[in-house]
Parts: sequence; C-alpha cells; structure tokens
Amino acid sequence: MSSENTLDDEDTFKILIATDIHLGYLEKDAIRGNDSYTTLDEILKCAKTNQVDFILLGGDLFHENKPSRRCLHSCITMLRRYCMGDTPIQFNILSDQTVNFNTTQFPWVNYQDENLNISIPAFSIHGNHDDPTGAEGLCALDLLSASGLVNHFGHSQSVERIEISPILMQKGSTKLALFGLGSIPDERLYRMFVNNQVTMLRPKEDQDEWFNLFTIHQNRSKHGPTNYIPEQFLDEFLDLVVWGHEHECLIAPTRNEQQLFYVTQPGSSVATSLSPGEATKKHIGLLRVKGRKMNLQKIPLKTVRQFFIQDVVLADYQDLFTPDTPQVTKKVENLCYAKVTEMLEEAERERLGCPLTPEKPLIRLRVDYSGGFETFNTSRFSQKFVDQVANPKDLIHFLRRREQKEDIKDEVNLDYGKLLKTSAVEGLRVEDLVKQYFEATEQTVQLSLLTEQGMGKAIQEFVDKDEKDAIEELITYQLERTQRHLQARGVTTEEDIDAEIRRFRDSKKNTTEEENEIKEAINRAKAHRLERGNEPADSDISNELALDSDEGSAPFAPPTRGRGGRGRGGRGRGRGATASEPKPAGRGRSQKSSATTQSRSIMQAFQASSQRSSRTADEVIIDDSDDDMPVMKATRPPPRTASASSSFTKSSSQSQSQSCRGVSFDDSDDEDPFKGPSHRSRR
Repeated sequence: MSSENTLDDEDTFKILIATDIHLGYLEKDAIRGNDSYTTLDEILKCAKTNQVDFILLGGDLFHENKPSRRCLHSCITMLRRYCMGDTPIQFNILSDQTVNFNTTQFPWVNYQDENLNISIPAFSIHGNHDDPTGAEGLCALDLLSASGLVNHFGHSQSVERIEISPILMQKGSTKLALFGLGSIPDERLYRMFVNNQVTMLRPKEDQDEWFNLFTIHQNRSKHGPTNYIPEQFLDEFLDLVVWGHEHECLIAPTRNEQQLFYVTQPGSSVATSLSPGEATKKHIGLLRVKGRKMNLQKIPLKTVRQFFIQDVVLADYQDLFTPDTPQVTKKVENLCYAKVTEMLEEAERERLGCPLTPEKPLIRLRVDYSGGFETFNTSRFSQKFVDQVANPKDLIHFLRRREQKEDIKDEVNLDYGKLLKTSAVEGLRVEDLVKQYFEATEQTVQLSLLTEQGMGKAIQEFVDKDEKDAIEELITYQLERTQRHLQARGVTTEEDIDAEIRRFRDSKKNTTEEENEIKEAINRAKAHRLERGNEPADSDISNELALDSDEGSAPFAPPTRGRGGRGRGGRGRGRGATASEPKPAGRGRSQKSSATTQSRSIMQAFQASSQRSSRTADEVIIDDSDDDMPVMKATRPPPRTASASSSFTKSSSQSQSQSCRGVSFDDSDDEDPFKGPSHRSRR
C-alpha cells in the first residue's frame, strides 16, 4: 500500500497473524531440519519491521507435544531477540486478566510485568500438536508463558461447559475483543456446540463498538459427520475468525453469508505433508483494525521451501503404452522421469531472484497405476534426483483408485487395502482408521465389550504421547464397569450376559459417560507412569515422518519412539498393543470360535470378579477437570481490579443481530485500506 505508514495512527491496531508454524518439524533431517526455524525467524523479523502492536498465533507453534531442547532453545532465543525491547506498548488491557490467562501463576499480560521489557507481545492458543497433557495439564506454551515470552490464552479447563471470555484491548478510540479457543477433540466440541454448552461472553457496555476477533484451532473441512466444526456454529456477532489447524493457505478473508462474519485461514508456514493443500504458496497476514473496519494485507513468506505436486494417471496415456506393451514398466519410468524434470525446471525458474528460498525443492509425483499396470523400484528411481530434491525417499507415490467393496465373509481373508480410499488415507488419524475398520467389518468381528471411540482414543494416546498403559487400562476399566453392571442386574446365563453387555455398550456410545470412562482410563495410565517414574523419552528423537505426512516412505523412526498425528492424520508407531494386552474378540479366529471364546472369557471374568482385588481410590489422586489432560490448579496472586469494561454478558449461538457491522476487507493498493460499506444488511 502506498501510504500505509501514514494510516497507522494511534487508533489503528496492527496485528501480525500466523498459524501452524510447527517448530521442530523434521529437525533431525540433514536437508529440511532448519526449515521451520528459518521461517519463524522470518515471521518474527517481519513483525518487528512492520512495528506491529502484537503477534497472534493460531496454534501448533510446536510440532511435537514435548519439544526437544534444541527446539525450545531456538524458540526462546528468537522470541527474546525480536519481542523484547524498549519500544512502548500503545494499547491497554481492560478485561480481568486472571480470567484471560488462567494457566499461569503470573496472570497478567507479559508487557505489564515490571521484571520484563516487552516491545511486541505475542498471544497464542494451543493446537492439537502442542496441547496440554499429563497430570498437571501443561503444554510447551506454558513454559514460554511462565518465562514471560508468550501470552497463552484460550485454554478451557472444563469438559462440561466452555465459556470463552475475551481479552479486551483498547488503542485510542478502537476497541478490540480477542476471543480464543485452544484445540479440543472435534467430536466433543461439535457435540458441545449442538448441546449449547459453548458460550461466548461479551462486554455489557457498548457492544456495538467492539471489533470481535476469534482465533480457533479445529478441523474446518468435513472429515466425518462430527469430525469438524461448521462455521455456522460460531456466534454471528463476530467480525473476523482466524482459523488454525488447516494447512492450506486461504488467507484472503471469505465472508460467511449466513453468519455475516469473515474467515481467514493463514495455513501452515512449513509443509508437513506432501499433499496438494501444502503446495499453495505460504503467507502470513498483517491485520489492521480501526474502529469497526479492518484490512488484511497478505505477506508472502520467502524462506519456505518450494513444493510441487503432480498427479499422473497411467490409463490416460494409452497412446504411449498399455499394460500389455513390451517393457511397459521402463516406459512408465521414463514418463515419470520427464514429469519430475519438468517440476524441477519450474522450481528453478521461480527461485530466480529469491536468494532466501532453499535450493532443493520438495517434489511429489503421485502415480495412479490402476488398470493392470505394475510399479517400478522407487528407491532406484529416486537415486537419479538425490542431489536435486529435498525428499528423495518420498519422490514417487503409487496409488490405485478405490475398488468396489466386496462381501466380507471372513476376517482372515479381508483385504484391508479395499476398505479405504487411497486419497482419503492422507488425512486420516489413527482413531479414524480404527473406526473405519470396524465400520467395514461384519457383525461377528465387531467389538462387544469396548467401544470404537474408546479403543481409537486409547491407541491414539499410545501412539501420540507414548502412554504405554493406555490400551490396557481402558480394557481393564471398561471390564470392571461391565462386571459391576452385570452383578447389579443379576444376570447369570451366557445368553443373558451377551445381550446385557451389548445393551450396556450401546447405551454409552457417543455419550458423556463414554468420554468420562475414556478420560478415567487415560488418567490411570498416566498415573501409573508417574508412579513408576517412567517418563516418556525426550522428544529429541524426531527424524521420522511427521503426522501430517500421507505416506510411509519418509525417514525411518527409531524403534523406541513413535509419533502420530492427532490433527490431520498420519503415521505413528508401527506396533499395536503390547503382548500382555487383551485382544479384541474374534481377531484372527473363525466366527464360531470367536463367539465361543468371547462368551467363555466374559463368564470367567464375571465369576471371578468377586475374587479380584481392584485398585483403591487412595492410590493416586488426580484432578480430572479437563478431558484427557488433568489440570493441577495453581495458587495465584490476588486478582487485579477489573475496569468497568470487563463485565460481560453471555451470548449463545442465537446472538441478536447488530445494527451496524462496518467490517470491510480490501487487499488492493489503494491509499485507504479501511474503505468499504459502513453497514451490512442482515438477512
């Protein structure tokens, strides 16, 4: 913009917006190890150059739940270099900060701390990668918050009801209400929205004078019936929603015609998967807010590694070869060589004049060999480009179109490759795979005692956070609950037991009771680990494929540690449960023996339940105020006196419409970035 400096007056908020930085991604990789650190340095340098009022991060600052020492050291170093200084802060906080920053023993914004000298405050919610875990409910952001470098907000400690209290800011005559909600499992948050258990608080006075900015870190695209958050669930009084977690850069604000607010999706600043969404050019945003009007300027990132992806369907090249053509595999390999060479030449042209762009690009060629074609040796093919690309092991990915699902007669003869679309596997999580497996199998090999959600969550904890006892504790806990239920009902015959178990299991599916059982089992597993002193290994070991990756051809992980993807799906441990864990009924057996063994084991467990010694309640005391991550409440200093503007009124999803919105977006080069209609019509 030609005169943007003259328009940055004492009434204009300047906010740098970024999400999904994934600091520490592939930090052990010889080529890509520094990518995330270099890009964060560029983002913070951009904030200092543009003299922003504050930085707003939309979650997933760290790629790992337990970042390595190198990762934390680099992050702290950069935040100290760019965010500390003598530059005065031009805005004030009007809300009750003990409510806004409820996860720290220093419940006030960092620039108001007399022991710190902050020039650019950074506000961040947590994502699904760096979410709070453990008995204390802490995350990596809490370390930065305690050190005074980042203001962590948007952490909900209740699983029954969520109240989102905004950080109220004022700069000159402009009033800004900053709402934030850290990552919560999508299915649970979806259900809470449906049950009107999510409330956004608003100032009681002068509600129409506040610009309402909301930061969220959830699935925006639909991954299942309830595995996302529809935009229509959010309150209509909002002006702009900054949507994290989705990695595709769609930073230009789009208007929701039903709720009449705008949504910006900055996307990730580093490609963590070789999928089409990551190939979009990466940007961050410079948001200006003056009164009730806004302007978002897109800033391209120059240090991001180039990524090119292309799809090749071999059946479309019948003029060159068919499956019956002599030496067809060699001809297919030559075609792939030509396609990769084209992408490398395009990358070289784009990199001219951009010295900050890494030299070796990411290249992905997805080859659909449906129709009778054969694959070739990808390792030998990749050796031709080992000095030209950053991902030689992931260069070629073969896939087939989904075939028609056949009648599944026996689980032993089940073709697991036919159960899932190849294109859908790229975005699946571990619990999604568990759920789809049981949806595809027939009734005789379904879980009878456990629920699919519970088993998927336990496996996810095992993969994501190295909770080795999660699966065993879930089975033990649900078995105890089922035994007590059968004893209370007084059933004794095998037929009655089977029927009652099915009724008891179905009555809990997709309910709060099921979530509480899963949470209790996970808490038990964490408590056992803490009792043994068996803290998971340090996250230094991180040169495996990250959870957003869509295939398994990335660098191999050490066998002692695994990762999974909670957010966008991915790979984790190559192993399942330990040998001592009970297996679901019917696995690897015929239908008849499965049912017999299942009934016998349930009967034996029921008859022997009175002789078993269960854990006493005084072994471990855990505050289960949050779902799968208990929180230990810390003693805080007396709350500061809140101004009159910190009083709130509740606003449900049925918020009253406003008479004046005045929010506009303009990314042109005109002199006035705050132009646009002063009123928006409501339907």
